[in-house]
Amino acid sequence: MPARPVAPPAGGLGWANLGMDIVSVNRVRRLLGQYGEKFFERMLTPGELADCRTADGLDILSLCGRIAAKEAAFKTLRVRGRFLPWTDIVVRRSEGGWPLVELRGPAAGMAQESGISEITVSISHDVDYAVAVAAPIIAPTPSVTSSR
Repeated sequence: MPARPVAPPAGGLGWANLGMDIVSVNRVRRLLGQYGEKFFERMLTPGELADCRTADGLDILSLCGRIAAKEAAFKTLRVRGRFLPWTDIVVRRSEGGWPLVELRGPAAGMAQESGISEITVSISHDVDYAVAVAAPIIAPTPSVTSSR
């Protein structure tokens, strides 16, 4: 049995690793109170933090949603013994308002190793929690591409 599952060729029977995460608003609020915004600069890029700002300041639900989305996206990669490369999984707001995931650096490499070309994510939040579900988009393998 392989150490981690490898995505089957695109277009065939197979499966995809979904990722899901839940973040406590109270926990993030406590961290924000204890350490300030600087703490979250380790997890979010400046653009992501800007997406979480409103005229009144940092929107805690948006912040929790981004964190949940990054964790969910990382779970789709199914890598063992690797730390979540927080700033290499970028979750930005599209022009339509839905979240988009961009993989950079080590995160892009992990995705490529797993046969994943992109990750799509959905975020939801309410008073106490933010949740995110991520699904990988499987890249066509060279053997499948060349046989068509």
